[in-house]
Formats: sequence, C-alpha cells, structure tokens
Amino acid sequence: MLSLTRKKGESIIISDNIEIMVVSVQGEQVKLGITAPKSIPIYRREIYDQIESENKQAVIEKDLNIADISKHMK
Repeated sequence: MLSLTRKKGESIIISDNIEIMVVSVQGEQVKLGITAPKSIPIYRREIYDQIESENKQAVIEKDLNIADISKHMK
C-alpha cells in the first residue's frame, strides 16, 4: 500500500485519467473528490463488500437451483 500525505486542495493522479483530491478535513474525517471516467466504477468499501457478498450468495443460490433441476431430470 502506498501511503501519502496530502493537504486540503492537494490531489494525486492515478494513471492518466483518475484524480483524487482532498476537498476538506474536519477532525478525523476527510472528504475526497474523485474525477474518473464514467466507465470506472467507484464504491465506498462497505458498499463494495456488500455487492461482493450478494454476488457470492447469488452464485450459491444459482448452483443450488441447478442441482435441484438436475435431480428432477434423472
């Protein structure tokens, strides 16, 4: 992990097309602004984890449904 120190108004550039800027700092809370192409999904970590969990559950349920269908076809 790369760890950087930035002040309000400063930013970092990732590749040629993603910029992350420190918009404000209040106590321990930092507000970030992200500029990136619309084709790049950007999620808060807790939302990303929830999506990943739901996707895994959907695969499990799909596998169970396929197994039930297979039993009835024999």
